[in-house]
Amino acid sequence: MEMGGAACVLSGQPFDTVKVKMQTFPGLYRGAVDCFVRTYRQEGLLGWYLGTVPALIANVAENAVLFACYGTCQDLTRKVLRLESVAELSVFQNALSGSLSAVVASLVLCPTELVKCRMQALTEMRLAGRVSLDSPVSAWSVARDIMRSDGPLGFLQGMTSTWLREVPGYFFFFGGYEVCRNLLTPPGGSKDELNAVSLLVSGGVGGSFFWLAVYPVDSVKSRIQVLSMAGRQAGFLTTLLSIIRAEGVPALYCGLAPTVLRAFPSNGALFLAYEWTRRALLSGASKSPPDAKHESDHSHR
Repeated sequence: MEMGGAACVLSGQPFDTVKVKMQTFPGLYRGAVDCFVRTYRQEGLLGWYLGTVPALIANVAENAVLFACYGTCQDLTRKVLRLESVAELSVFQNALSGSLSAVVASLVLCPTELVKCRMQALTEMRLAGRVSLDSPVSAWSVARDIMRSDGPLGFLQGMTSTWLREVPGYFFFFGGYEVCRNLLTPPGGSKDELNAVSLLVSGGVGGSFFWLAVYPVDSVKSRIQVLSMAGRQAGFLTTLLSIIRAEGVPALYCGLAPTVLRAFPSNGALFLAYEWTRRALLSGASKSPPDAKHESDHSHR
């Protein structure tokens, strides 16, 4: 899954960079294509990939925590509802498990996204005169600057916005995935037997549902995390209301198109890797010799 996640980040990073730039400075660009072109002219190819290192760290850390917690939360939900197996959980119950897992995953996501977003929109902050021209541009220098100016808690800037995005977002993420899997499962068949194409489509739908549901929240988060380079920002609600008053509701949706365009294939590949890994582990466990299993159980005691 780590290799698949890395491939998704590298292929989708230019789209994510455009998203953050358009969210933070919606009046600066005429659209996604204009942002792509102007970024390349001003910063070169590297400009599309600023923030890749923290994005890779965020992807690996978040997915590891998210999917590990998802299974745990599914099992917890099953026990609370007194069901025999996780397979008996409804779409709503699976979606709720996803929301619960996002609470923990946000803790590792927020600090890395803070560094990533600041790197991606640094050029615009310089052009706006909000930071000096010699502001740090590497992941390490941005992280060091945060530590010096705000201390360890500075890495949690935007934490409330991250929770407000992740918790409801992953309800739609896992909910959309499970709904699509149900629709693509033939009568009398099992969701665990779906082919690669069905899993890709289901994962893509889940990823698209995530962004369509919570994109305005993500726009507010990007503003807070990027503009905090120039000083402490107001909270989520105050920032949201100020954007609506000054720029209107459409400003909250700037950059949505490239985000959804990136989300469908990348999340399709993510879920495909997750399901194949899970099936391989379950298959390996079921084929283990009884003696080996007994020995393993004994060692854990």
